[in-house]
Amino acid sequence: MKLAPLGDRVVLKQLEAEETTKSGIVLTGQTKEKPQQAEVVAVGPGGMVDGKEVTMQVGVGDQVIYSKYAGTEVKLDGEEYIVVKQSDILAVVTD
Repeated sequence: MKLAPLGDRVVLKQLEAEETTKSGIVLTGQTKEKPQQAEVVAVGPGGMVDGKEVTMQVGVGDQVIYSKYAGTEVKLDGEEYIVVKQSDILAVVTD
């Protein structure tokens, strides 16, 4: 199955959390915080959203940083995704 977001929605696949801190401390499952960085796997068409014209500024494959409490978590075919509004994406990560 594939997720096809509507309007200004974006489907993200969260990147894996770090197992150790920069100082070398190993984190257990409970102390690991979910990263706010993810990869874009699907993008909606944009268009008219709430009476305003929205053009999509992210594309499939982009790595982005999104708001901490944004979106809806979805599990599909054993994979976990987050569906967010484009406005919940704070930045695109580039090299």
